[in-house]
Amino acid sequence: MKIGIIGAGNIAGTMATTLAQLKGTECYAIASRDLKRARAFADKYGFEKAYGSYADMLNDPYVELVYIATPHSHHYEHIMLSLNHGKHVLCEKAFCANATQAEEVLRLARDRGLLLAEAMWTRYMPMRGLINKVLKSGIIGNPTSLSANLGYPLINKSRLVRPELAGGALLDLGVYVLNFASMVFGDAIDSIAANCVKLDSGVDAQENIMLTYRDGRMASLYVTMLAQTDRRGLINGTNGYIEIENINNYEMLRVFNLERKIVAEYTAPTQITGYEYEVQSVMRAIREGRIECPEMPHTEILRMMQLMDSIRSAWNIEFPFERDNTIRITAEHAHDESRYSDMPENSQDKPSGSVVRKISEKSVSDTEYENTVKPKAKNAKDARDKLPPSPHRGITDKLPKGKDIDFAVKSYAPKKQPETLKKPEIEKPEPVKPQEVKQPAKEDSVKEAAVKEAAARQAMDKEKAINGIKEHIEQIEQDDRRIREEISKAMPAENTAAHRDKSPTEQIKDLGMELASAQVVKPGSVTDQIRGLVIDEVKKGNTGSVTGKLRNLSMPDEKRDTGFQRRREPAADERSSETE
Repeated sequence: MKIGIIGAGNIAGTMATTLAQLKGTECYAIASRDLKRARAFADKYGFEKAYGSYADMLNDPYVELVYIATPHSHHYEHIMLSLNHGKHVLCEKAFCANATQAEEVLRLARDRGLLLAEAMWTRYMPMRGLINKVLKSGIIGNPTSLSANLGYPLINKSRLVRPELAGGALLDLGVYVLNFASMVFGDAIDSIAANCVKLDSGVDAQENIMLTYRDGRMASLYVTMLAQTDRRGLINGTNGYIEIENINNYEMLRVFNLERKIVAEYTAPTQITGYEYEVQSVMRAIREGRIECPEMPHTEILRMMQLMDSIRSAWNIEFPFERDNTIRITAEHAHDESRYSDMPENSQDKPSGSVVRKISEKSVSDTEYENTVKPKAKNAKDARDKLPPSPHRGITDKLPKGKDIDFAVKSYAPKKQPETLKKPEIEKPEPVKPQEVKQPAKEDSVKEAAVKEAAARQAMDKEKAINGIKEHIEQIEQDDRRIREEISKAMPAENTAAHRDKSPTEQIKDLGMELASAQVVKPGSVTDQIRGLVIDEVKKGNTGSVTGKLRNLSMPDEKRDTGFQRRREPAADERSSETE
């Protein structure tokens, strides 16, 4: 199918990248208000034709489908222009600036029998169907609330801060969280409460939106173009909750039980850009002769525009090109799916109503609830059986088996299961003889003996280590004593220093030996002392005469030196004690 694109901005480049890799599509024509820009775009992405006028491209008979990638403020004009040239149209979100514009273009598409679709890509993704399957399985019980957020720092983008271009966070980001809530809980909204923060230009910069449904469920939504958020979605139920990573382009879905443990996990399939799903749906619908896509029918397109009109009205935000003809959601037409197609050409309803009010007095039917999220399982086991296969080995989900994985990544390959996880072959067991049955008491005794043996072995190892340390210390002490002895022998003049190095015990022993020798050796007579002196002098080589030496010898005074004693004969009783 030959496809032409109106607008040569960034989002058009993403679509061109998708079409270049998608089977059955051809990047045929690109149109821009600047011909040079169109030609540069065509050269970059391989388009056959480049036009400097939208009308010129639409006059090309070979263009079959037109993708509109211009600002929100121009969607209405470009959709009308394309339909009037007999072209099928896929228009970027937000579909139009308000519900009145949306009604007109939808009516024209029906009258001309041409397909007209909104490129709300999250509606077309495979994970969108998976969310419904998991909810219908009843694995989280009855869902009671949800929350979703989406935020990017986009304040530097001109088209988003200028009211004449239908700027603001609601139409660019809020449309995603509102669609997320609609896909999960439907459109039976009972009341809305919403607040926003505005920029100086008058457009909304960030907002909180609270939706309350007729059956008591609630949706808490937050968007901002001032900061980055985690883009997470949560669906809370009576038996657990579902966590969705990136509601703007689903990446992962996890299911948690009441213990907050993962019981199932699903990874989004490998994709080109994510735009391929909406293009494939449009091509399929054109081949089947339809004027809308089942993933995003015209009734849903109109409902989203009416919902955003009501919220903007409560904030007193009106675009410069708008007149007082904005359609708001009211009890009269909130659930009338065919209202846009049956309305006369000149009809201009202007219902009044605040955004913070009751919207519908009609409760959602049981049939509609059964077809959306009401769990049909009677118990947890039935719910697990209805849960789609998951590549995650959770607590309650089934193990994957090859091609049964519908939503695994393309590169995913189930790991080979360990032998313990394989289902064993069931055989009829042979009867066990009584004597072959092990007695529990014996098993216990064997275990106890093993424990004791291990404890004894550990104690022995510990004792052996301690003994080794003691032996090492003793060896060091022996080496120290040996070294000291060798030093004392080699250096006799250093006896005093060696004596100081001795331990107190060794010094006491030496003192005792000296005292003992002093008691045994008695002082001799003066003659003996002189004789010894002469002998010593001869040995030393002195040549002086003995008489001269005697003159120099000073005799001790008995009165002054009490230690000097004359030799005397011992008494009879003393001699007897010595001989004994």
